[in-house]
Amino acid sequence: MSVIRILPEPVANQIAAGEVVDRPGSVAKELLENSLDAGALDVDIDVEGGGKRLIRVVDDGCGMTHDDALLAFERHATSKIRNADDLMGVRTLGFRGEALPSIAAVSRFILETRHASENSGTRLEISGGRLRDVKETAYAAGTSVEVRDLFFNTPARRKFLKSETTELGHIASLVTHYALAHPEKTFRLASLTYEILNVSPAANHRERLYQVMGGQTLDQLIEFGPVDRRMTQLADATTHEEPEPGVATEALAARIYGFVSRPEVQRLNRNQIYFFVNRRLARDRLVLHALGEAYRNILPSGMFPVALIFLELPPSEVDVNVHPAKTEVRFRHSSFVHDLVRDSIRQGLLAARPVPAFPMPRERACGAMERAEDMETRQELAEDAPTPTKSIYKSRARPPNTAEDSFRLIPPAPEPSTAPLPPPSPPASESPSGLMISPSASPPSSPPGEFPSNLQPLGQIEESFIVAANADGLWIIDQHVAHERILFERHLQQRSGARVEGQRLLLPIVTELRPEQQVVFQEIGQELTANGFEAEPFGQRTIAIKTAPADVRAEDAGKLLLEILDGVGADTRRLSLAELRGKIAASVACHAAIKVHTPLDENKMRWLLEALSRAACPMTCPHGRPVVLKYSLKEIQKAFKRI
Repeated sequence: MSVIRILPEPVANQIAAGEVVDRPGSVAKELLENSLDAGALDVDIDVEGGGKRLIRVVDDGCGMTHDDALLAFERHATSKIRNADDLMGVRTLGFRGEALPSIAAVSRFILETRHASENSGTRLEISGGRLRDVKETAYAAGTSVEVRDLFFNTPARRKFLKSETTELGHIASLVTHYALAHPEKTFRLASLTYEILNVSPAANHRERLYQVMGGQTLDQLIEFGPVDRRMTQLADATTHEEPEPGVATEALAARIYGFVSRPEVQRLNRNQIYFFVNRRLARDRLVLHALGEAYRNILPSGMFPVALIFLELPPSEVDVNVHPAKTEVRFRHSSFVHDLVRDSIRQGLLAARPVPAFPMPRERACGAMERAEDMETRQELAEDAPTPTKSIYKSRARPPNTAEDSFRLIPPAPEPSTAPLPPPSPPASESPSGLMISPSASPPSSPPGEFPSNLQPLGQIEESFIVAANADGLWIIDQHVAHERILFERHLQQRSGARVEGQRLLLPIVTELRPEQQVVFQEIGQELTANGFEAEPFGQRTIAIKTAPADVRAEDAGKLLLEILDGVGADTRRLSLAELRGKIAASVACHAAIKVHTPLDENKMRWLLEALSRAACPMTCPHGRPVVLKYSLKEIQKAFKRI
């Protein structure tokens, strides 16, 4: 007796539906993409029960004729591709010909549509994949799709859906994505109880960002690009190798632009990273890695930025047919794309050189509350907002008038202090730490950007934070991380040119290594030597450090080397050379930088501020912590009710 059998068509349809439709959000995605492919300028979406009870999408696109409306529910029927070759040049969002029949197989489905060439529209009613009714109807040009009771005939799948709030959040996120990608179109999303999104056509992406996310979020973003890059490559090649003479070549043209957040804007997850390839919403590990590389030594480990990235490529350079849901893509020249994303975003961050502002009170952020998707969170924020004494930061309660409440502003010391910085008035070619810097290794003086070169030091708070001012407002600088950033960039400049300067220790420092540290030491020994270290085995599990980077105190050399070995850890083979150098430079800079509770005279503070203004990335230390906070003149005037 045969054990292999042909499945009944309804069962096969339900299984096929599972590849395309796994939750209400995937239904909304397919219908929304169909509307955009139809050329719609106005898309209206209504949802009930988080999409479980109803998803209705109405658009003013081209619509369908009577015959096309019937054909659209046949398996693998599509108007967007003709043959296999078309898959390599897909320009539409949808193309598989599976969405409508898959959705109709697991819902009660009503389609109303009319093409401009016909005098009347067509209305189709389908339940669980079975056609119930077809008739003519009076309908304006465009299409309306109504999906009710999703998964009513597959209860096993329905019970795995999340709460209505969660499912609605997925739909809201989807519509937000496409609203950001298409500023020239109108989008409206409403639930049964309230309107979530309603945006009219905008002139550009900046205006659309303001509509969707509000002015406060827009102020936290940096616009980059557009960056155009071309790569001449071998025809049908998959590498970046130079073509041989006489071999036919083609030029790959790519463009990238978008918005990324300032370093002080940090998220615990990747939920606010929006990435589009040819305006198609996509997820790609390659791009996420490139984004992380752009923020390396700017954001702390485990934190993520807000990003809106648009990448435009020839359709033949990207495979969108990787996954049935069409959210994953594969690039033909992945290294080229990775480097383009990384370099463009990094260049935008360094060009802007943004400075964090003082945190705003919660009541000033209430505008964004109206766009919150979680009603419970909105209610909680609404209760907190009217109370002016509440802060966005929770702090431990303490009695007033204690020593911790005191604020000490220490004026610049009249005489040179005993800090580890050098005497005042150092030569132009010498830093206060006594290290010589050649003019070619120094960053350009006063590059354009937001960080000023004319700050006047006023004093220190707790001998740890420098207070400075200029015409733009009041500035507070963390002296340790500011010096750390300066030393970090100088270390990388020295390493890129040749070897980092080292100092010979009077007596070798003998340090014991754990087994895993021994492995890392063997792997990166050559790079350690190029970074100013000289160490050699001294017994079975010990090494003798004879030379250390010149900036580091001799007594710290052993601790520093162990920190580098632990920081690299098991990732040795996965790290690129640039990442390894960055980790070493960050550790060296942290140990060499001046510490908190160190008094500085005016000359040393002035040198530190001027050197920081010449840094390529003065806003954060190599570990992602903020270096400086700015309280603008406008904010001061507002606080004193002057404006």
